[in-house]
Amino acid sequence: MNSRSGRAAALDHETVLIVAEKPDAARRIALALDDNEKPSKESLGALSYYQSTRHGKRLLVVPALGHMYTLVPREGGRQHYPVFDCVWSPRGIAGKVDHRVQALIRGIEHLASEAVEFVNACDYDVEGSLIGYTILKFACHGKDLTAKRMKLSTLTKKEIVEAFSSPMPSLDFGLIEAGEARHLVDWLYGVNLSRALTLAAMRSRKRYATLSIGRVQGPTLMFVSDRERDILSFVPRVFWELKAKVEVDGQIVVAELCKGRIETLHEAETTGRECLGHEGVVSNIEVSKYSQEPPKPFDLGTLQAEAYRVFGFSPSRSLRLAERLYLSALISYPRTSSQKIPKSVDCERILLSLAGLPSVSAYAEELVQKRRFTPIQGAKEDPAHPAIYPTGDLPQGELGSDEAKLYDLVVKRFLALFGEPVIKEGIKVVIQIGPHPFQLSGRRTVGEGWARYYQPYYRTDEVALPSFHIGQRLRVSEILSDEKFSSPPSRFNAASLLSLMEESGIGTKATRADIIDTLYDRGYIAGSRMVATELGLQVSRLIGTYCPIVASVDLTRQLEQEMEAIEVGMEGKREVLAKAIAELKPALEKLKENEVVIGERLSQALKLAQVQKSRVGPCPICGRGDLVIMRSRKTGKRFVGCTDYFDGGCRASFPLPQRAFLKPLLRACPHCHWPMILVRYPNRRPWNLCLNPRCLGKKRQEGTA
Repeated sequence: MNSRSGRAAALDHETVLIVAEKPDAARRIALALDDNEKPSKESLGALSYYQSTRHGKRLLVVPALGHMYTLVPREGGRQHYPVFDCVWSPRGIAGKVDHRVQALIRGIEHLASEAVEFVNACDYDVEGSLIGYTILKFACHGKDLTAKRMKLSTLTKKEIVEAFSSPMPSLDFGLIEAGEARHLVDWLYGVNLSRALTLAAMRSRKRYATLSIGRVQGPTLMFVSDRERDILSFVPRVFWELKAKVEVDGQIVVAELCKGRIETLHEAETTGRECLGHEGVVSNIEVSKYSQEPPKPFDLGTLQAEAYRVFGFSPSRSLRLAERLYLSALISYPRTSSQKIPKSVDCERILLSLAGLPSVSAYAEELVQKRRFTPIQGAKEDPAHPAIYPTGDLPQGELGSDEAKLYDLVVKRFLALFGEPVIKEGIKVVIQIGPHPFQLSGRRTVGEGWARYYQPYYRTDEVALPSFHIGQRLRVSEILSDEKFSSPPSRFNAASLLSLMEESGIGTKATRADIIDTLYDRGYIAGSRMVATELGLQVSRLIGTYCPIVASVDLTRQLEQEMEAIEVGMEGKREVLAKAIAELKPALEKLKENEVVIGERLSQALKLAQVQKSRVGPCPICGRGDLVIMRSRKTGKRFVGCTDYFDGGCRASFPLPQRAFLKPLLRACPHCHWPMILVRYPNRRPWNLCLNPRCLGKKRQEGTA
């Protein structure tokens, strides 16, 4: 059905308008609620929606596209700050009208005029509550005051029907107030601070470049920048480790000095000499058993960390995949901070259903036979949603490769919750060599427990040792003295930075991954092992100097706590906003006072960032300059040239593909050690281009990334 007559024919029914957050969610809700499970897909201009009939009621299920309304300054213009007065407006793109969003809003307005009852069925969290609220308030002209609320943790038919049959009598205004406060505070910080940096740089270099900083972005950038400075200033300390090669029943094992690291060369040499000529004697054997409890249920943060560990998925990618699985009714709502699965979740039914999944059928059946239906619980709670778990609905078609991986991880984690502890046995053997004791450590699993259900994701740390007995004499074949250096602090990766944000109480489970992506997009950080770029270091220095409140973890955490207090009615939105503005005003005044200095420093950093972005690697021809991506003034074509052309006359020059996306790989070709560039054409697999025209490995590199 795709006509106005279809709607007019149903006007004698009581009409209910249901707002869903996404098109897939709208389709599932309409399908679950239709009496015949055959909802019709309708269209009204640019708006596609679903129409269902349930117990004589006509249901119109309309999808949002995320936030349809956003905050904008009450007065236009982007060339000034501070700005503190803003209003909700239909979402735009870079300050311009988004005609598609406006067309969707007009369609919803029209359907709202036919409805007598309104329901918000967006995701049950701060963002979903706010998305539904703004549509009901603005597009439906004040229906937020009479609308009901569906609370869903899964999109299974059973839960959708129950949520529609017994909705909350009104919208969740605590979550809505908290969501509004969060958006307002983030807007105040983000717009004003970003304009301060952008305008300072633009007035200095006479060119526009997008710079941003915000309430959560600031402390997160400081984490990476401070770590970068620690690494750059790190002075390694030398130390020595002594090891002994010992022969046991024809097998060579390596024992380590019990004392551990030795701080001076003299002591290392003296200890080594004192061991020479002595045989080893087993002086002690310690055997201990310990257990590993099953892992805790996944909340979003631990799912993202585990998916990064086993698959290398970035946090934002894991969230997108999890949302797809949720919209397919395969897993529960992923944006949760809970590690608890309540008794209301029918674990027995889910395990029985998972027995129909070939990859885990044997293990699911085993748990059912053992009547193990009580999962282990974690400490963290979320009043809105339980931990992430498989719903028991099985995939109806083939999942995408990455979706299948994440689904398998969630399913096997769920099975592991019901398993018995893993039993490990540890053994420590002390071998006396002259006056010095050395040791060997081994581990083995004596009871697989839950690890059987969590393969291949369980990390094993087995270390096998031969048999020993007290008093056993062993031949020492060699004493090794290894000179080593202490290591600098390790760089963050996406998972470790996200974990630190969570531990520090900044950002939310829904926004942390986006904040990390923004740091990459702005050019503040680079690489999977995060390096703070010169631009990122400069921005962090400037905010640390001129507006330290933006770099403050404590202030950001305090604001997060105040907004959580709004949810339960312990704080007011106006009071929180007044505090935020009072703290922001003096920081903005200081930025204005120092705009010239800030602009000059940002301008220098942007120039260097541009050079770094185009740098391919050292020139293999002259050995003095760097190869960089350039553009010919005469033809406008891109090519790679040497920076030593102007000073030393190096004429190294290499052609480049003109229509492809190019990115210096900053690593050498494994075949000839020349610099390489990543080449990516639309809808084609990327490949690595070695600049050496005579490289023997070129054909083998094509098709790799």
